[in-house]
Amino acid sequence: MIPLYDVIPSRTTPIVTVGLVVVNVLMFLFELSQGDSVDRVFMSYGLIPAEFSLATLATSMFLHGGFVHVGGNMLFLWIFGGTVEDRMGHLRFLVFYLLCGTAAALAQTLMRPDSLLPIMGASGAVGGVMGAYFVLYPNSQIVTFALFKCIEVPALLFLGLWFVLQFLSGVGSLAENASAGGIPFWVHVGGFGAGVVGVFLFRRPERQRVEWWDGLR
Repeated sequence: MIPLYDVIPSRTTPIVTVGLVVVNVLMFLFELSQGDSVDRVFMSYGLIPAEFSLATLATSMFLHGGFVHVGGNMLFLWIFGGTVEDRMGHLRFLVFYLLCGTAAALAQTLMRPDSLLPIMGASGAVGGVMGAYFVLYPNSQIVTFALFKCIEVPALLFLGLWFVLQFLSGVGSLAENASAGGIPFWVHVGGFGAGVVGVFLFRRPERQRVEWWDGLR
């Protein structure tokens, strides 16, 4: 299922969400400008678990391996980020996003510590945003494209199924060679889990009241 948009409007302008999308897209354009040398960018700034460093832990979440990779992450960030940013405020949301990305990369590193492949992408941070949305808006509807038509799906179902699939895929990936390719599913699992827990620390209490949110849930 491909999400198209959520039915809850943002009360405030999601400036951090927009900014993160812009930064990620600009970084991807930079990657494209490197041509055949882009692999050196990935190896220098992606997080390699077997050669762990704090610097690449930060830079890795702004790199993407292709159009589908960056497009998918930015689509999910755009759909879920604005309303989560509403509940946290701009600065809190930015810190939350970066911490979720960090937790996600650490989760993948702990599960595959011998891997020589760079971890890249905003998937973990975006997974954290999805985890926060799962907690904050369980009764909302997500308009998604499935079965060749647009349908509304409860956020609880959509995000719950997504997490279960990532977890099961992550468990299955443990049987693979640590240096083999593939999707870093534990990034998704770790990010989502960090979001589910972290939202209780980062959401602003005054923005949980019905009168602030006009009764939308």
